[in-house]
Amino acid sequence: MIQGKQLRDAIISASHVLSNAKQSVDELNIFPVPDGDTGTNMSMTISAAARELARLAEPTVSEAADVASSALLRGARGNSGVILSLLFRGFSKGLKGKTEADGAALAEALGFGVEAAYKAVMKPTEGTILTVAREAAERGREKALADPSVDAVWEAICAEAEASLQRTPELLPVLKKAGVVDAGGKGLCLILRAMQDVFAGGAVVAADEAESPSASAVKAVSAAGSFDADITFTYCTEFIVARDKGNTEDPLRLRAYLESIGDCVVVVDDDDIIKVHVHTNDPGKALQEGVKYGQFETVKVENMRIQHANAGWVEEEA
Repeated sequence: MIQGKQLRDAIISASHVLSNAKQSVDELNIFPVPDGDTGTNMSMTISAAARELARLAEPTVSEAADVASSALLRGARGNSGVILSLLFRGFSKGLKGKTEADGAALAEALGFGVEAAYKAVMKPTEGTILTVAREAAERGREKALADPSVDAVWEAICAEAEASLQRTPELLPVLKKAGVVDAGGKGLCLILRAMQDVFAGGAVVAADEAESPSASAVKAVSAAGSFDADITFTYCTEFIVARDKGNTEDPLRLRAYLESIGDCVVVVDDDDIIKVHVHTNDPGKALQEGVKYGQFETVKVENMRIQHANAGWVEEEA
């Protein structure tokens, strides 16, 4: 069984591990757009949770999961960051009310997160972080039937996630063409393995224990920085709307509208906020529609064509 402090420390350690490795993950970023920011976005997302979790002294498993879920959603950046927040939202649902949890409970919670992520994404694509998370959760549930211990189940989850990651190029031709695995899936594997290390009794990794990129990682920068791909929609647009009390507008209508003006749409309807991610050529229209649901808490618009053009700088430095 793990206690709340272990779950807290596991997520904090995972945040540090991903921060240390974010450059190598960025370099793999080909899908859905080769803009070289997946590692950075996922790192910023989970770092938001780490900051809030560090404030908790003696949390229960439920409390740690709730705090992480809320912080991840509010801090989510990019398509992969929002999906990551949804995976941890499943933890919050699956561990609700628990003071401690065994491996079976953790696998079930991860499964809830996978279900939420698939439902929230406009067009789920196999060969991405979604596949890695789904196959890992399925393997974890299978393992829990024979051995529900945390060590056994989470090790099975990690091993399957890493195996699934290696299969992503066979499922997504653009990855095979570029000679890389999925960047979001790689980031998730780093997070899961870092959590396993803490669950097994290891120390929390320090944020300054950065490692030099491997030769293969440096080589992969040509994928993010030089990969020739059409960018259909220029602007990555994200915002959080604080829902007005009494507003009866259905967020599904917002999602449908965003799907008509862009792609990579993810709309997360929480109790108090709506988190939106969309790639579009007209962010103004997305914002005009979003404000109908309440006041903006945050707005971010980034030009992915410029990001793609700048993604090759590491290759020049190497």
